[in-house]
Amino acid sequence: MSETGAASLAKRGAFTGSSVINPFTGTPVPVFVADYVLMGYGTGAIMAVPAEDTRDWDFAQAYGLPIVRTVQPPPGWDDEGGHGGAYTGTGEKINSEWLNGLDIATAKTRAIDWLEDEGIGSRTTNYRLRDWLVSRQRFWGCPIPVVYCPEHGIVPVRSTNCRYSPR
Repeated sequence: MSETGAASLAKRGAFTGSSVINPFTGTPVPVFVADYVLMGYGTGAIMAVPAEDTRDWDFAQAYGLPIVRTVQPPPGWDDEGGHGGAYTGTGEKINSEWLNGLDIATAKTRAIDWLEDEGIGSRTTNYRLRDWLVSRQRFWGCPIPVVYCPEHGIVPVRSTNCRYSPR
């Protein structure tokens, strides 16, 4: 399912009856199976942060789960007539114990450092080619330049194994 499709559907899920422990707070977190989590995102398993993700916000609202803000939204965000809902912008960390007062980037770095120091996590970088066709066209242009070689068939222009020249 595409991200746009997942965003527009009602968020459905089922509580597994199990919980995991949040390594930062030591508190239990209920485990749900949900249909809105995108399989192409990491391992397909996530820790929802409803106050910072609109899909997670909708799911938490539908299942009566607690929503704790961990980034301070701008003044008036939660007021009547304000935006309300998940705040996905930048800001200062709140309700995050030893990360309070830090900007998001610094807090992420400190949290990863802590996970590594505790031996329960490690820093990694994942690369995803989100839309192969569009990304390929950005690199080569559209359409991909080819020649129709009588000996080798369709051959990319940069190939050196065909002596045929287009008309």
